[in-house]
Amino acid sequence: MMPSNDAVPVGCAFYSQTPSLIFTAEQFQGDDALMIDTAEQFSRKEVLPLVERLDHQEDGLMPNLIRKAGDLGLCGIDSPDEFGGLGLPKNLAARILEFMSLNGSFSVTYGITSGISQVGISLFGTDAQKAQYLPRLASGEWIGAYALSEPNSGSDALSASTRADRRGDKYILNGTKMWISNAKWADMFLVMAKIDGEKFSAFLVEKSFPGVSVSREEHKMGLKGSSTARLILENAEVPVENLLHQEGQGHHVAFNALNIGRFKLASMSMGPARDAMGVAANYALDRKQFGQSISSFGLIQKKFATMAALFFTAEAMIYRTGAMIDSAFDQFGGSVDGNRKAAEEYAIECSACKVFATEAESWIVDEAVQVYGGYGFTEEFPIARHYRDARVSRIYEGTNEINRLFIAERLARRVKDGRVSGVAVGDSFLSELAGKALSISPKDQIGIGAVSDLLLLSYAEQSARLRAQQVGGIASELYNAVRPILNAKGAEAYQLLTEDSITLPGSVRVDLGALAQAVYAKKGPI
Repeated sequence: MMPSNDAVPVGCAFYSQTPSLIFTAEQFQGDDALMIDTAEQFSRKEVLPLVERLDHQEDGLMPNLIRKAGDLGLCGIDSPDEFGGLGLPKNLAARILEFMSLNGSFSVTYGITSGISQVGISLFGTDAQKAQYLPRLASGEWIGAYALSEPNSGSDALSASTRADRRGDKYILNGTKMWISNAKWADMFLVMAKIDGEKFSAFLVEKSFPGVSVSREEHKMGLKGSSTARLILENAEVPVENLLHQEGQGHHVAFNALNIGRFKLASMSMGPARDAMGVAANYALDRKQFGQSISSFGLIQKKFATMAALFFTAEAMIYRTGAMIDSAFDQFGGSVDGNRKAAEEYAIECSACKVFATEAESWIVDEAVQVYGGYGFTEEFPIARHYRDARVSRIYEGTNEINRLFIAERLARRVKDGRVSGVAVGDSFLSELAGKALSISPKDQIGIGAVSDLLLLSYAEQSARLRAQQVGGIASELYNAVRPILNAKGAEAYQLLTEDSITLPGSVRVDLGALAQAVYAKKGPI
């Protein structure tokens, strides 16, 4: 198993005067590397050959793939081992998830059933609830779903109108849940409803319960192979023992599942980005124009070098954050209250990972389409599917706009509470700007968003820098390539906030052609 990150101080990712060296993707070795390879081979051999059939939702095909993944132990990777899971650290689980996500439709189906549908039970469930549901989900026998959003309640989750009323030994649920991933195939839904119309609570709802039904599939722009539909609850009968956690405490279940879910979504976004880079690199090497491969053209090389640099940075953030989440569970986990605290501890960093990784994915996939030229705009080539699928990553698990508001407001609260210093530590151009911005405390959403951009860009830059220092070699070139991009974005955010003029720091000349050649050689991220 991967080494623990005992040097990471809990709660101190932002503005640490002496940030510890971080866990990096390069450190997965031994049995961990074998499990990661198993996930990649499953995706390449079992999933990718079936993408056309998956897009048509061929009967039984997706559930069969989930069962096959479960047979390999991949459907309960970080659920407790005493209840059928593997009990792996969040960091390793995220890496496995990345390689299980080379196709977006399978990624969503697998990611929901192995992740957000199980994590609430793992963190807040009774032993009886865990014993009843986790083994079925972890084995792939059952598929899980998470039901929070409603037609009039999306980002404002606490305004949900689904109602639960106690009737003897049952709760009677009424309402409609919208945009429910896995709805068509799910055997169990983690549902949020208000008891007596007031107390926001969580319930474990089986599809077989009376009054539970699923409406028609949504006609989506992308992720066509995944199931998305409304969950209809009409006097649905739910046993009282299927209340998860406590009456009126459903927000702890919902939002902490989302905290971990956002961290995992960052890895889910890196899977399609990885495959997009690979197929685009193959195309660039094969495509000839003006008597030579387009892979030799400078502007094409620049695209691949920038893809690699952004991917490198997103990974640095993800595995740094994963190590810290693992350290928090080591320190606090084991009880319901401890699990809640551990899941909340790095919620800001989880949101930062989600925003940066999903926007990096969108940029990488968009540039991969550009490499294909006109062919990329046709459905005959695989990049079109990635392009359609990637768009929703910035919307679900909390839109990137909501996450931006959360990052600045949550960190400001922690500064006020004395949990972090909130002052500029001067370890980079971006951290100084972020420290100054945080002291401004804007009240409008545009200003709050600018502060959040500076915070997450500072976290991205520091994570990439620490990874480069730890790994060396080509990692240093990747950091040198991404630093001016991050600095420019940070300067733009700071100017939007303050209207002050900003002088960008100097940058190091990078051999973008050499970075592109490395991408071509690996057929994907470096």
